Amino acid sequence: MDPKDRNSTSISEFILLGLVETEMLQSVIFILFLLAYMITIVGNLGILAAILVEPKLHTPMYFFLGNLSALDAGCITVTVPSMLGRLLSHKHAISYDACISQLFFFHLLAGVDCFLLTAMAYDRFLAICQPLTYSTRMSVAVQRTLVSVCWACALTNALTHTIALNTLNFCGPNEVNHFYCDLPQLFQLSCSSTKLNELLLFGVGFIMTGAPVVLIITSYIHVVAAVLQIHSVEGRKKAFSTCGSHLTVVFLYYGTGIFNYMRLGSEEASDKDKWVGVFNTVINPMLNPLIYSLRNPDVQRALRRVIVGKWSLR
Repeated sequence: MDPKDRNSTSISEFILLGLVETEMLQSVIFILFLLAYMITIVGNLGILAAILVEPKLHTPMYFFLGNLSALDAGCITVTVPSMLGRLLSHKHAISYDACISQLFFFHLLAGVDCFLLTAMAYDRFLAICQPLTYSTRMSVAVQRTLVSVCWACALTNALTHTIALNTLNFCGPNEVNHFYCDLPQLFQLSCSSTKLNELLLFGVGFIMTGAPVVLIITSYIHVVAAVLQIHSVEGRKKAFSTCGSHLTVVFLYYGTGIFNYMRLGSEEASDKDKWVGVFNTVINPMLNPLIYSLRNPDVQRALRRVIVGKWSLR
């Protein structure tokens, strides 16, 4: 950040108001979020461990799922531990630099999530609609390239918003009506015009959600048509099961993302925005391992193998 721009920002920290005000409710929130964080980390790392130890899961679909699990563990780690620390210390301040860093890493990891879900839809399309050429079209090199492209696109998005935010001046007030730093809430605290930033957020958000959604819908139109041609009832059931888990995650992820960012104008931050943030940063990462493991017997067997293996070493 240019020192001249930083000098025009008179505040050095933000005050995150959190989810609730009363001390009793803060204690409840602390316990709930701590449990959610532990469940999410254990669940996602469990899925990742299962994929690594089970040879049957060394396929493109589970390669992408392993990446998704690592991203979910990272995404919740960006926001929740710092929130728990503030609840414990009863200090709601976060430095300017820490706030901007949190925003950058959240949008980076969430952005990779967004594009990775598209890559997973493409993988299902090739596996079901192009089975004879699947192994060559989804080689290890192609998988790594797709993941690298997801990271590159997400990094571009996160850097764009972070740099644009750093052009704004913040001279007070500094109270953020949220439990982590995010763009819509910070826009409301700027003393300079945020119209260009809001247009940028809407425009880039439209591209980041519109293009993947179109690709996902197109992939699944072909997938459904191909699955309906399968004569085996068991074959249809298995195909719809693997696709159903992915589609459930897509609806949850994009639904909350569109509500949170696809808005023009500096609307006053409300409690509704904060609870949508809870869904984005806590509920979605916690539900993903449950969705994929409950509907997938291969993952369940691998998880049992991981758990039994740990106990057998004791």
